[in-house]
Amino acid sequence: MVLKKKKEIQVDAFFLDHQQLEKLQRFSKAEEQNLASLLLHCAQLNNGIQQIQCIKKIMPLVKKMGQNSACDPMVKACLDILGETYFSLGVKNPLKKVLASSLNGLPEQFMTLAVQSFVCCLREELKTTDVYLYRKVLDNLASCMGDFSLGRASVKNLFEEVLRFLQQSLLDIQEENRKNHGNHVVQTQLMHDLLIAIKVSMMLVQKLQENIQGSLWKHHESFVWQSMCSLLKSSTNFLLDAALLQTVQTTSGLAVILFTKTMYEPVEELPSLVSDLLLGSIKHTDVPAWFVSNCGTLCTEECPDSVLLFLCHGALAMLEWKNGSMGENGEKLLLDIASVLLSLSSELKESSMAMSLSRILAVWTNSAQAALVSGSPNLKIKLNGNSDIIGKLLEYIYTHWEHPLDAVRHQTKLIFKNLLQIHQTTITGSNEKSDPFFARLIKHLLSLEWHVKGKYASLGCLVECVGTENILRLDRTIPVQILDVMNDQSLAPYASDLLETMFTNHKAHFTLSFQESTWIDQWHDIWVSPLLVILCEGNHDQTTYIIDYYLPKLLKCSPDSLSYMIRILQASADANLGSRSTRGALGALMACLRTARAHGHLELSNMMSNGLVSAECIKQGLVHQHNQVCIDALGLLCETHRSTEIVSMEEMQLIQFFMMYNLNSQSPSVRQQIGSLLRKLFCRIQESSQVLYKLEQNKTKQELLENSTKRHALGILQQYKDFMSSVCDRLFEVLFPGSSHPTRFSALTILRSVAETFSVPKGQAQVFQLDQEIDSTRVRTLIQCFASTFEEVKVLAFGLLMKLRDVAFNLQDSENLDLLFQAAMDLSTSTKPYDCVTASYLLNFLVHHKGLQHICLGKWLEHNPQMDENTSVSTVEKNTLAVIKLLLVNVEEEIFQAKKSLLQAAASFPMYGRVHCITGALQQLPFNNLTLVAEWKEMVARLILMSYKLSAVVSPVVQSSSPEGLIPMDSDSESAGRLQMILHEIQPQDTNDYFMQAKILKEHCKVESEKLADHRPMENICTEMRGKERQTCDVTAQMVLVCCWRSMKEVSLLLGTLCKLLPSQATSEPSDGLITVEQVKNIGDYFKHHLLQSRHRGAFELAYAGFVQLTEMLSRCNSESLCKMPVQWLGGVLEEIKSCDPSSTLCATRRSAGIPFYIQALLASEPKKSKTDLLKMTMKELITLAAPLNESPSVIPQVHALNILRALFRDTRLGENIMPYVADGIQIAILGFTSPVWAVRNSSTLLFSALITRIFGVKRGKDENSKKNRMTGREFFAWFPSLYPFLLKQLEIVTNTLNSEAEELKTHPSLFLLLLILGRLYPSPMDGTYSALSMAPFVPFIIRCGHSPVYRSREMSGRALVPFVMVNEVPRTVLSLLEGLPDSTSPCIRQNNIHGTLLQVFHLLQSYLESKQLFSLDFHRGLGDIIACVGTKLWLAKRPNPCLVTRAAYLDVLVMLSTHLGKFQKQGMPLSGFWEEINRVISDSELMSGIPYSSAVPGLIQYLQSITKLVIAVLSVTAGPDIQSSSSPVAKKIAKPSLSIVHLLHCEFHEVRLLALEAILLWLKQINSKQIAEEGGGVLCLLIDLEGTLLTMALKEKNLQCFCKVLEILYNMDLRNVLPKTECSIKMNPNELLTWSLNIVDISNSTEVQSIALKFASKLVIHLLQNHQQISEEVLKTWVQLLVYFCGDEQQTEMLLAAAEVLKSITSFLLINEKLILGLSDTLAMWKCVVLLLQNEDLVIRDAAAEVIQVAQSEKKSSKGREFALRIVNAPMALDLAFGILCELLQRWGEIRTGVPILLEWLLGDSDLKRDLETSALVILTTSCHLMLGSLHFCSLMEEDDYLFDKGEVNFWAEKLTHVRQLSKHLLQLISMTHLTLPDHGELNQLSRTALDQAQLIGHLLRVLPPTPEFSKTAEFTRLAIQNERISVCLKILNLLKSDDTCKKENLENY
Repeated sequence: MVLKKKKEIQVDAFFLDHQQLEKLQRFSKAEEQNLASLLLHCAQLNNGIQQIQCIKKIMPLVKKMGQNSACDPMVKACLDILGETYFSLGVKNPLKKVLASSLNGLPEQFMTLAVQSFVCCLREELKTTDVYLYRKVLDNLASCMGDFSLGRASVKNLFEEVLRFLQQSLLDIQEENRKNHGNHVVQTQLMHDLLIAIKVSMMLVQKLQENIQGSLWKHHESFVWQSMCSLLKSSTNFLLDAALLQTVQTTSGLAVILFTKTMYEPVEELPSLVSDLLLGSIKHTDVPAWFVSNCGTLCTEECPDSVLLFLCHGALAMLEWKNGSMGENGEKLLLDIASVLLSLSSELKESSMAMSLSRILAVWTNSAQAALVSGSPNLKIKLNGNSDIIGKLLEYIYTHWEHPLDAVRHQTKLIFKNLLQIHQTTITGSNEKSDPFFARLIKHLLSLEWHVKGKYASLGCLVECVGTENILRLDRTIPVQILDVMNDQSLAPYASDLLETMFTNHKAHFTLSFQESTWIDQWHDIWVSPLLVILCEGNHDQTTYIIDYYLPKLLKCSPDSLSYMIRILQASADANLGSRSTRGALGALMACLRTARAHGHLELSNMMSNGLVSAECIKQGLVHQHNQVCIDALGLLCETHRSTEIVSMEEMQLIQFFMMYNLNSQSPSVRQQIGSLLRKLFCRIQESSQVLYKLEQNKTKQELLENSTKRHALGILQQYKDFMSSVCDRLFEVLFPGSSHPTRFSALTILRSVAETFSVPKGQAQVFQLDQEIDSTRVRTLIQCFASTFEEVKVLAFGLLMKLRDVAFNLQDSENLDLLFQAAMDLSTSTKPYDCVTASYLLNFLVHHKGLQHICLGKWLEHNPQMDENTSVSTVEKNTLAVIKLLLVNVEEEIFQAKKSLLQAAASFPMYGRVHCITGALQQLPFNNLTLVAEWKEMVARLILMSYKLSAVVSPVVQSSSPEGLIPMDSDSESAGRLQMILHEIQPQDTNDYFMQAKILKEHCKVESEKLADHRPMENICTEMRGKERQTCDVTAQMVLVCCWRSMKEVSLLLGTLCKLLPSQATSEPSDGLITVEQVKNIGDYFKHHLLQSRHRGAFELAYAGFVQLTEMLSRCNSESLCKMPVQWLGGVLEEIKSCDPSSTLCATRRSAGIPFYIQALLASEPKKSKTDLLKMTMKELITLAAPLNESPSVIPQVHALNILRALFRDTRLGENIMPYVADGIQIAILGFTSPVWAVRNSSTLLFSALITRIFGVKRGKDENSKKNRMTGREFFAWFPSLYPFLLKQLEIVTNTLNSEAEELKTHPSLFLLLLILGRLYPSPMDGTYSALSMAPFVPFIIRCGHSPVYRSREMSGRALVPFVMVNEVPRTVLSLLEGLPDSTSPCIRQNNIHGTLLQVFHLLQSYLESKQLFSLDFHRGLGDIIACVGTKLWLAKRPNPCLVTRAAYLDVLVMLSTHLGKFQKQGMPLSGFWEEINRVISDSELMSGIPYSSAVPGLIQYLQSITKLVIAVLSVTAGPDIQSSSSPVAKKIAKPSLSIVHLLHCEFHEVRLLALEAILLWLKQINSKQIAEEGGGVLCLLIDLEGTLLTMALKEKNLQCFCKVLEILYNMDLRNVLPKTECSIKMNPNELLTWSLNIVDISNSTEVQSIALKFASKLVIHLLQNHQQISEEVLKTWVQLLVYFCGDEQQTEMLLAAAEVLKSITSFLLINEKLILGLSDTLAMWKCVVLLLQNEDLVIRDAAAEVIQVAQSEKKSSKGREFALRIVNAPMALDLAFGILCELLQRWGEIRTGVPILLEWLLGDSDLKRDLETSALVILTTSCHLMLGSLHFCSLMEEDDYLFDKGEVNFWAEKLTHVRQLSKHLLQLISMTHLTLPDHGELNQLSRTALDQAQLIGHLLRVLPPTPEFSKTAEFTRLAIQNERISVCLKILNLLKSDDTCKKENLENY
């Protein structure tokens, strides 16, 4: 169900003048309707749509008139008026088309009269001489020549006049355009007029050719001929004028060919003329003189590329290609156009030109198809798939199919599709499916990686040609491969389109091939079964994209497959419910049903009645742990194919259930989807209710039927009303104190949807109205949302209050409004930055109140009675003006005070809050509809002046050399000293001592002042600042800086807003505007000053935000002086950068500070559809500056240029317009990297990084070898051809420095950058023979780069070589590299060269072994040759090689070969010799004989790790079943490895032990998951008898990582095998081992060790208890305490997850056991751990804890049989279930009397809460005391640690009141069920006293809070409100427990 807004059609009515009306009145008749009276009636209507209806009645009336009516003067008069009306109407007005359509049906006898009338009107039109009115005439001419017979006849009659007008208009518009050079707005309008004029000229020539080609124009002196020559000349001029819009040039290209075609004789020679024109081979002697004189420039000069392009387009569009009418010349022209276009493709790189070229190539392919139908055999040969032209076109396709522009990619697909059809046409008659061209294409496309987007569309086109079945024959796994790709959103749409093409084609093939439906199972196996597997087990992204993109298409193609899918999923839905990471069968079922219902394949009522899905099943889906399953289940309820489908009672109940547990989602996308789906549901309710109202109103004669229907309809409407009311109750209920941000956001979003959906115009029956649900408490709740620290909550609450403002203000009394206004004013000057945002929203809400001035503003400002008298002024405008005035007065006073002391201002009244509120108030003001213009003018002037003053006060801080100051707090003498230096440097506008005294915190005063006395002559370091009111405050440098940069930010945003909201009225006098041109210029100068001089990033970034608003306004402005300002500013700053003037004020930091921002803003504001002349000019200047040709005296201009270029290349707004400069940028960056100056190298590096991102895209993955951010070499060099020779040359220079025979370290700076670029390229199977840009020349240079003395460069050369070697070339290249390695007897051995070569071999082999050609014959042969060659150089892996680094590198090659060759054992490869060699390498290694080196030897660790990996690889292979079970002597020899795993575990180097332990853990996990059980458990033999060794290691291991791994292995082992070994191995019994492991948990400092030790200890505990072995009570107590400690909120994630895992493992045995094994106290302590974990802020921890409930619920289900139980649930549901399970367990254990008081303690809160209350009490009471004393600022020591940005430990998810309400609900149910009473229970009495004491304290604290505490003391107010509810709930339950049964029943009912 898609929600669409209904468009209202607007039609402007026409009006007749007085004279026309008189004429009609004279002829109209009152007694009967005639033509005149109908027209008169029509003219008097004010509604355009009604006039359309009236005009449609004209023709039927005219047709009734007799033959003699043509002489009636009334008819003549009416036709005249109709003609005048037609020409007066705008071209887009529907009335014009309706009138033309009606007049087309005019009877023959009236045609002459009508033509006369229209000719007369048109003649008047053609007399227009004003250039700016030409557009109307041109539009009228175009309309006349459209589908309008009268219009065409009129133009034909006035042919010469029209021709003259068009000729003149082209010249006049061109001249006017030249005069307005620089005024973009006017020029753009004129160019569009010019475009229309050219199009109308072409239309005239095309539609009225007989008027031209008659005898009139054969005489060259005739007027028509001269006019045609003039049109041709003008079109040629426009074509060559690069200053015009591209559309004008394109159309001119069409016009030139059209006019030439019309005038040229003989026609047969025309193709030759155009061909010569395009190829530049035209001879003047061969062409007519008239052509030379009018198009001489095209003949004589070398045409620009763009002109050739447009001429090609003209030839393709305007010449006739069908029927072979142009003969051989036409065929030659067609081929010439193709060659010209393909040559242009490498030249035209601008985005607009690239789009045009691709579109024109697509047109060419269409023309070629048309020409082929009747073309010669020669043409068929030339256009065959194997021809040169088609080959080059394929090259173009492969280069552009991943172009950044959508349009180019789309056209590329069309070109490919057309090429296939062209080839099909050339081979008509032969078998297409076996055609070698198609076969080759398919093979190449399938060998491409799936990340290439162009592959999908191309394969789709091929499927249509050769069929899916032929492609599947090559590879049956293609559907699965494509589905696997769909976890990437960027590829999912392409993949789903290809799949749709394939399965649709496949179904059609099966339908034709098989008569019966036996094929459907085969089709399901291929296309549906893989989908279901992925839906159940796939990752989140993959399943989401498959459901969004693939599933709807599959169901659309085969709706019957739905039943198959449901049948399969239903069978496993109950068993496979999914998990937090997978959907399971249940989730897949929800997704399928949702999609089916949304697309109209199924109704929910049918689903439920047919048993496809049960309500319980949907419930499980609605609270599933997997977010997307919840959303799908909700979507199943909300989304329908029909928006008027009745919402059933079951749906409403399920929605209510959903809203109980899903509003607190931390995922923004989930919240957004919930809001969207519920909006669809509300729309269904609204629209279906309208249907029900209509049903009720439609009275019928059948009374009984009517009554029954009415009753039913009214019943549903009442259900709707009750449901919506309950939804709103729930939403307001969750806005309680302390509710989380996600909950508030969700609730407010849904409430907004309710308000918007049910806001139907008055008079229409309304099923529900939100304002009827609002009371004063709910209004207060919404206003309190302004106090949220999240602005999006404020935005939603404000929007909702605006919709309900009438009700909201009626429910608020004046006293409350006054308090809110007071709170807003106080918050606007708070030192906490987010407070001023709250103030702004409060004020923006209050300004809508009519009585604001009387209630609130009266005591602040003088009242202006004249304002009240002026009733035309809106309330918002009056109030906003008054509020801004008040804020302005305050801020002006504060600026005055800040000039005296900035420290005082920062601590007491930071001014930015006031300015923020002013900006906020301005932004919601309707400036297009203001009444108090004079007052606003004055206000704007004052605001601008205030901004300058404030900026002057704070700017010295942000422009200082060290603006960051001292953070976080200046609490020591050194900091104070630094602050002192900064303050001296700044020298701001201070008039007293305070600024010059560095301030530090009081607790350090005495000591530090003594220390400082020795350094500086300052008497009082810790002076308290005292103003005239004797206020005292502490201030830090951080507070000063925040005050200053935020003030700068707000000033920038205010000035930007003033420019944006108050644009100058350039069309009228400057004085008429609210802001003058002079003011705008001054604001521009202000921004310029701060952008070019500020050092603080925050300051210039924020100035940039305001400056962008200004430049955008200037670009849209009509004022010529303002329009030219960006050009002037840009020119000025570029000149200043170039000048190198020592006196320049430009900020020369390493990144040029704000200068790049300044230039960015100016260039980004340039109109998108313009020629981007500013960008071109700037880029040319900057590229020249960044790459100076000669040595410049200063490098500053070069640094600035590099930094600006970096900013421009990073700016996404410049889009593809920046791409033509990328190649120059790369060259500049690489050359700049060689500069001797650090600043240039630094900026060049930054520029290079920006360019890599711009070329290859943003890197989102961590995989260095991923091909996602790479491109083929051909593609790269096709886009940047100039880089091919440049990179090749640079690489040659670099490698020449590496080849010197001397051993000194020689490196070239550019090597790193070159390898970075080359490493991002890769070869493609699509590389053809047509590209001159071959990758082969790079290979030898990259190989030589491997000889670099720099380790990192050698590594990079290894990676960079891989892309340049095709897969089939790898064996040859590897052999060549290996043969180049020296022998052990070689005289000169260079280890660097050997290392580089080995790295290249390693990376090449890695890519080769991972390629798709694993099982081909060539692959095996190549691999065999490589293995043989590797054997010849084995000395490099042994002791004769003294270098450990190269030995390690050679061993890495052997490891990789061993790992991969292990997979080929079954294929019978002769590898025995290889394994023997490997065993010899291991035997000869130091691991066998002992290691004679210390760890300090270079490369030793690397070598040891490599040889260990080799040993492990060999062990894995030899443990395989093939070798173990083989009887051959070779196999037996191999099966006995030289080293065992135990040997590795005893190695002295921990790196070796760690690798061995990781291998053991991997093998163990494989065995546990039964991955290798089928293969005979090969690695089991490696793990025999390891337990003793591992236990010994556990006690002795000193390395933390190894120790952790040992514990993890022991944890994963079967304790039945481990515990018997403890006595003999480590002399411990199981209890001692448990004590030891618990001790490890206690004493370890590593969370990783603690976590695994706790898990191991817990496993031991369960094992011992289950086996009835005794554990001491003390040890058990320790274990429980540790578990509780692990669950603390402050613990790290790893520990919390470990605790959750332990709790899950003990659930069955300890938590829900029938017996209390640990006792009630400890069991409840562990249940409390579960409750705590379920409220953790981290979703992963909550989900892990929810698995405890899963286990409990599963056991419950298995014990109770068929009863449904929610199992895989989210945390909120799990928390509710946890309390329910706990109450059930108390009953089962018989511990209700003992357990309930403990749960009541949970309810009341623990000691932390009491401490919180005491803290709150201290703070609040201290505050109230100070308020009474009149001191607003008191010592910060009395407050909490309330630092400026420190939020402390906060849980943003948990909601204490949710927990309280759920627990109390279950306690009340328990009390009700068990009739529990505890009248004289000691613990309860104590609890009752505690609760009453707390209630008394809280009541007192709430009373002493200041007014509006929700804003002034938000944290304290929230804490007290939460505790107040906790205590009240607790007291109610306590009262229930103390009362007797009768009272209890009454109380329960009341509760």
